[in-house]
Amino acid sequence: MSAEVVSLGCRMNLSESETIRAMLAGSDDLVVVNSCAVTAEAVRQTRQAIRRARKARPDARLLVTGCAAEVERAAIAAMPEVDGLIANAAKLDPRAWNVAPRDMIPLTLSLSKGHTRAFIPVQNGCDHACTFCVIPQGRGASISRSIAAVLAEISRHLDAGVREVVLTGVDLTSWGHDLPGAPRLGALVAAILGHFPELPRLRLSSVDGIEIDAQLCELLGGESRVMPHLHLSLQSGDDMILKRMKRRHKRHEGVALVTALRARRNDLAVGADIIAGFPTESEKAHQNNMSIIRELGIVHGHIFPYSPRPGTPAARMPQVEHATIKRRAAELRAAVAEERRNWLISLLGQELEVLAERDGTGHAPNFARVQLPDGTAAESLIRITPKRIVEGLLA
Repeated sequence: MSAEVVSLGCRMNLSESETIRAMLAGSDDLVVVNSCAVTAEAVRQTRQAIRRARKARPDARLLVTGCAAEVERAAIAAMPEVDGLIANAAKLDPRAWNVAPRDMIPLTLSLSKGHTRAFIPVQNGCDHACTFCVIPQGRGASISRSIAAVLAEISRHLDAGVREVVLTGVDLTSWGHDLPGAPRLGALVAAILGHFPELPRLRLSSVDGIEIDAQLCELLGGESRVMPHLHLSLQSGDDMILKRMKRRHKRHEGVALVTALRARRNDLAVGADIIAGFPTESEKAHQNNMSIIRELGIVHGHIFPYSPRPGTPAARMPQVEHATIKRRAAELRAAVAEERRNWLISLLGQELEVLAERDGTGHAPNFARVQLPDGTAAESLIRITPKRIVEGLLA
């Protein structure tokens, strides 16, 4: 059997897994688990994925890479199912897999086959020290890709038929700090739009609002090809908890950013990452999380129940009881679900341009998922006026 790649975690991992899969095309009896360590639950899921992969492919060579292979190196290496680890920093280097570098050129050209959306990693690693996070341990310091390298990769994907490009990074809005002249992310977005006038859609993955530069803000507010979809690495709506997290923004700054962008683009859909039950979180702080969901109209919410990561400052802080964390996470998810349903109702009767995917659904610019008419060709951009909501989908 050919090589299999199992991907867990973030969009960066998904993108990197596609590259690994292309690199290993033709390799026999090999399974790669591209792991995640962002939470204790993510590590648990990684271990489950390793066990499932071994059970499904008992005779294959099983290698593990990704953040868990760095943060939990000894524990992962000790698993009887695991044959070896590939360093996270080396997983896109063909030499780490005993693949000749020259073989990568034709392989990367096939990355977008069968996909309507291309995830383009433009930055990796993180230079910040949030008290709950182990990602800097897993991915190292922040490193930016050059504009030329990003443009070259996008060009290959466009040649393969991709209609939407999604820029990804561990700390996406820190892109450029290590490049000559220290350009900001807005400069990269402008370069992409200018170089590829035929690109219909450009989307950003999760961003740190405090790092959004003036040029990027202008493009988010006024450029139609930049999708009206802002996903914030918010983490909390309470200033004291933000301080204890060692985040660099305050609640009012997140609110001000969204307010300013919505004043220019009223179709902006907001997503956010929020942690439930961070150490020392009071009921008042939890209510501040609840209220910021309503104040920002968060419709794409990722709610993470806090779990302590060994070696992080937050793990040494007074912990919130597990049952309380579970309850608060459920309440936050319910609040997001209510905002999302009201938002979907508001879209009924509006004409939306939808990018068709192969599963019979597609995404509008605001990332609302839409059920497509039977026979809709994948990769096409079609206009749909939804009339109802079916299981969370516009139809």
